[in-house]
Amino acid sequence: MMLTETSRTAPAASSAPAVPAAAAPSVAPAAPSVASDNAADLPGSADLSGPAELAAGPVVAVLGQRSRIAGLPRHLPSGWHLRLVTVLDDIRPGELVVLSGATVPDVRRARSVLPPDTRVVALIDDWAPAELVSGVLTAGADVCVRGGHPGILAGHLVACRRRQFAPDNWDRRSA
Repeated sequence: MMLTETSRTAPAASSAPAVPAAAAPSVAPAAPSVASDNAADLPGSADLSGPAELAAGPVVAVLGQRSRIAGLPRHLPSGWHLRLVTVLDDIRPGELVVLSGATVPDVRRARSVLPPDTRVVALIDDWAPAELVSGVLTAGADVCVRGGHPGILAGHLVACRRRQFAPDNWDRRSA
């Protein structure tokens, strides 16, 4: 069913479609920065080595297949940073962790090494079997995201960040 709205006023002279003021952003958000152990990996790389940079906004540490997160920086909120890491030991306290191309052993290892309050997101293939989804969640991933649009992954990361600062009664680990 298609819903339409009719108006009795004359159409505007502009050929641009009318956009409600609340829906049209006045300023385009800045793209999050991307840091990597190899700055040539992604354009727009930034160095996040100092604590002042970390305080500027949330950091998403990505371990695994980089091609799966190529479009992610455009969908993260302004002030967020993406950092590519090659080993779990490179992950800093307070960072959100994306295991790109995650397997059950990857998640188990991450949970055994990382602090318990670290949020771990398992990013898997679109066509991954249900057993892998349940396996990574059972192994300790906070979220399992099947590949696809990077905006979906960004939405899950924002939700994970909120849960990091939620009262203990909202945290699954206190249940």
